[in-house]
Amino acid sequence: MFGKFKISCDEATTICDKAQYGEATTLEKIKLNMHVMFCKICRLYSKQNGILTGFYKKKATECRAKKHLMTDEDKLALKEKIKEII
Repeated sequence: MFGKFKISCDEATTICDKAQYGEATTLEKIKLNMHVMFCKICRLYSKQNGILTGFYKKKATECRAKKHLMTDEDKLALKEKIKEII
């Protein structure tokens, strides 16, 4: 019965990546959970992947909240550098 749920480490990491973005099916998640119960390396990969995704989402949220604009002084300096090159 459990043979249907047995996957390789390569498949587990692929499913883990898909699960982080909500693209994994329910069956894939079950297979991943079964694999992670017995494979320490994939368990660690899954944990680290979750941590990195959390950091990225937090940083992306902070970045979207800021306005990224050049000051007028920076714009003038850039224009002068462009004129020097041309």
